[in-house]
Amino acid sequence: MSEQFPERIWGSRTNLLSRLASPFAATKLGSLVIRKLTPLDRRMLERTGGKYTLLGPIGAPVILLTTIGRKSGAPRTTPLLYVHDGATLYVIGSNFGQAHHPAWTANLLANPAAEVAIAGQHLPVTATLVADEEHKQAIFERFEETTEAYTAYRNRTARDLRIFALTR
Repeated sequence: MSEQFPERIWGSRTNLLSRLASPFAATKLGSLVIRKLTPLDRRMLERTGGKYTLLGPIGAPVILLTTIGRKSGAPRTTPLLYVHDGATLYVIGSNFGQAHHPAWTANLLANPAAEVAIAGQHLPVTATLVADEEHKQAIFERFEETTEAYTAYRNRTARDLRIFALTR
């Protein structure tokens, strides 16, 4: 059995800020704002080893995922919301509902070895694309519980959103 992942969520998903952030994130303007904040959030997560995120006050579960670029061979790091399931973390390639898949998903398809920074720890992981539609739907519903933005992202694009299971 795989070792459990640590969990570090600060803030609250039920406070006023969180209740306002979720519907805002579901809008096109909200998605744009979050995309623009992503580089700053990446730097904050890198400096704190995955302990703190700009989205922390709203209780958003965020990790840093580092993949190997499929073309460059260089490490590529991106902050992502995740669903915690003990020995498995799930991440979704929503790309804010844009027409194309995010690059990190293609990197994982080419090389499933990656690293996550979570709760101050850097852990090697292996990514597996979730293919079973019933399982994907159940995981997607858990993402929707985190923020209603995922419903908007899925409705904005015709592509199938890739979901990956990350295990140690």
